Amino acid sequence: MSKSFNLFLQGQSSFSSAQLSRLKAKLKKNLSSKISLTANDYFLINSEKALDADKLKEVLHAEETLKDCSFYIGARLGTISPWSSKAGDILKNIGFDQLRIEKFVGFNLVGFEIDDFQLEAIFDPMTQSIFQKPPLEFFDSSLSSKDQRVIDFCNKGIDALKTANSELGLALSNDEIEYLDIFYSNEKRDPTESELMMFAQANSEHCRHKIFNADWSLDSNKVESSLFDLIKKTSKGDKPHLISAYKDNAAVISGEVSNLLEQNSKDVYKFESQLMNSLIKVETHNHPTAISPFPGAATGSGGEIRDEGATGSGAKPKTGLVGFNVSNLNLDDDNMPKQKAPFPDRIASPKQIMIEGPIGAAAFNNEFGRPCTLGYFRVLQTKTNKEKSAYGYHKPIMLAGGIGQIKDAYSLKGSIDHNHLVIVLGGPSMLIGLGGGAASSVSSGESEEELDFASVQRGNAEMERRCQEVINTCISKKENIIKFIHDVGAGGLSNAIPELAKDTGWGVDIDLGKVPVADKNMTPMEIWCNESQERYVLAIHPDDQKIFEDICSRERCSYAIVGKTIEDQFVRVTSPDSSFMPVNVPLDMLFGDLPKTKINVSSENPKNFHNFEAKDSLEKNILKVLRHPTVGSKQFLITIGDRTVGGLIARDQMVGKYQVPTSNYSMVNNSFTEYHGEAISMGEKPSIAISNPSASMRMALAESIFNLMSAPIKSLDRVVLSANWMAACGSNKDDLALREGVEALSKICCELDISIPVGKDSLSMRSKWVEEGQNFEVKSPLTGVISAMAPVIDTRLAITTELESCSMIYITSNLQINKEWAAQSLQ
Repeated sequence: MSKSFNLFLQGQSSFSSAQLSRLKAKLKKNLSSKISLTANDYFLINSEKALDADKLKEVLHAEETLKDCSFYIGARLGTISPWSSKAGDILKNIGFDQLRIEKFVGFNLVGFEIDDFQLEAIFDPMTQSIFQKPPLEFFDSSLSSKDQRVIDFCNKGIDALKTANSELGLALSNDEIEYLDIFYSNEKRDPTESELMMFAQANSEHCRHKIFNADWSLDSNKVESSLFDLIKKTSKGDKPHLISAYKDNAAVISGEVSNLLEQNSKDVYKFESQLMNSLIKVETHNHPTAISPFPGAATGSGGEIRDEGATGSGAKPKTGLVGFNVSNLNLDDDNMPKQKAPFPDRIASPKQIMIEGPIGAAAFNNEFGRPCTLGYFRVLQTKTNKEKSAYGYHKPIMLAGGIGQIKDAYSLKGSIDHNHLVIVLGGPSMLIGLGGGAASSVSSGESEEELDFASVQRGNAEMERRCQEVINTCISKKENIIKFIHDVGAGGLSNAIPELAKDTGWGVDIDLGKVPVADKNMTPMEIWCNESQERYVLAIHPDDQKIFEDICSRERCSYAIVGKTIEDQFVRVTSPDSSFMPVNVPLDMLFGDLPKTKINVSSENPKNFHNFEAKDSLEKNILKVLRHPTVGSKQFLITIGDRTVGGLIARDQMVGKYQVPTSNYSMVNNSFTEYHGEAISMGEKPSIAISNPSASMRMALAESIFNLMSAPIKSLDRVVLSANWMAACGSNKDDLALREGVEALSKICCELDISIPVGKDSLSMRSKWVEEGQNFEVKSPLTGVISAMAPVIDTRLAITTELESCSMIYITSNLQINKEWAAQSLQ
């Protein structure tokens, strides 16, 4: 065995003084105030040849003098962290070859023991390990590999499936368990955990949209149209501007010929005229943001960016939007509305979500290089009733969306033949984001806490940027070598690769041994089903392999040829050691006709709004409204993100010479030399839905349309919508509210000739928990968020909402207080 060299260096402080103060404040809740906490970065470097210690110390701002540490936190044993991958690339580019590096944080505690330390404040058990001494053997460590689990179905029958459903957090319905019982009984074999997890993700509410495709009955009378039928009804008729709707990662809308700056065949940048179409997509990432706000929101934005890039045969994101709905913030300010009420301990508080979540989304957009120029923020929570239930967003809404552009020739996915190469582009598989599709399909509090945390992905925006540059290079060629592309999201490869097979009409033969992994101890199920981010699945012709490899090499983007398309309509997956097949099922088992969900609802009398009683003076009520987070300035959510990167933004949130965040819409140009482009706005009115779901959707649409009034759009019939639906389905009242809201929006859009070619539903918006022996529930009202996009003739013709510096705002009211007409003014 060749000799290796290790170097362990101490770097600078891991946290700023403010971060350390916040960390100590969390500890002081249970400990004495006389505590001391310091933390420093430590670097372990390993190489097969002698190391230049002086140069490494200079690059890392580190030294060999080591302080005593109580413990260290670093990457999980047997894994490679994203930081390690990026740092290794940087060091390689400056002359350090054949070198491995990992970063650890060493904590020194004085005044308390490690057992007293609240590790959840700084420790991620899914990706990190704790070391009681300097981890000098980290690169030599390995954990015993885990075996593939086979479910004992042949002996225990359907009970074995029910047990696996609970233990693996599959969220399978009784109909689905019976479906699997019939399939494996006919096959006369035991299912593997890989097959069950794959089936659960592919058939989760998150992926299958069972409620929107359900058969409905109202007052025992069958209703002809499903909710999805009502949405698709808005796009019927003569709609030539709709290029792609309901069948891809984003909706594609016809555009204009634009003068694009692109690489030619000699890799020289030149302006060329191309017919460019627009695309729109808006996603939600609610469950992960509730569990872990920063990575949940970051990967929410990252997933939506990948949706845009993987539309058609490859596209480019242009600008993004972000939205948040949370329950009361309970700020330490007597003038702010707050409600101290019971709260579940397994999810983040609204305040924590709004501190960490927006920074997570902004950090990913910033590092990827996409501006974020639109958004909203709503706080809503009602008082708890006698049944210990309330309306609110303990399970928050984290909305991530955007618009992009795509060449007309690549707007639709192409057809391929068998023996095309199946490629995984992007980062390695890691033991994170396992079961996210199923986890996000159940109410918060119904799954195991460990499974909740395991379902949250972690982001690496730099890797996604590299992947996007590979896509950009491919689509800039005269002939795009990408024949099919799909982003890897819910369900990981176990969902993306079968989707590729289904959409192209072929089976797939996959070798798990070819899939890059950052953790050598992962089981086949964990490799196949994890939701590690920043990955795409592509199909290319074998003749284009060398071209593709050269592009990836130039962009330093990792990839792996993991298999090929086959004539048999099967998904066949071979284990890394080729000893068995973790997956061997026909495509129609995954995507077959499962029993349709049936929903029966009964009519209810409409609920009237309560009359407003003016208990305080008009002045106090105005101040309360202006101080409410929903109404107050959103500047703290805006300035954390880049609003100009890319050079195409024509209108962001800030207006006028004083840069006041009052813009109602965002605008983006199609090219650097022209002024046509797109405008996008948003609308949402969930508080109205508590009493009148239909009115709330009409008002949300109206808000989004009126917010576009200042933009020079072509015409109203060229407005297209993304409709995002959030509700706490499962009760008659909430199911009926969803039905009424969808019917109302469909009706008014058909009357206005406005299409809804894309959208997303998240229908498990309920948090349930037990506190002091009592059952509590907080559920979302029907929340329909409308994002409206329209082509703009000339972005220079737009007008903005700004006040002159000497302006006065006069507010008059017909509220009679103390029998006198009230009039107030605000400067």
